[in-house]
Amino acid sequence: MTFATELMNYAIAAAFAVVGLCQMMAMVRVVIGPNTGDRILALDTMVVNAIGLVVLMGLAQGTRIYFEVSLIIAMLGFVSTVAYARFVLRGDIIE
Repeated sequence: MTFATELMNYAIAAAFAVVGLCQMMAMVRVVIGPNTGDRILALDTMVVNAIGLVVLMGLAQGTRIYFEVSLIIAMLGFVSTVAYARFVLRGDIIE
């Protein structure tokens, strides 16, 4: 194993730890968020962190399917954030 490969493995492990910590902090904000806007923003942050974890998993395993999965998660996360925000503001999603 070369130095570059070993360094890449350490970098991916550190990135997993940092993104996992960020995901846990966002979960705490969802639970103790003082208002609904904070909770919506924390849920959106959790979607972004989940995308980061999926991309890191693709880098760690060396496959490309995880990058396509991350695009699907990004689309679903955007739509769900918009729908939840509209529900909070108006009381319904579709008018």
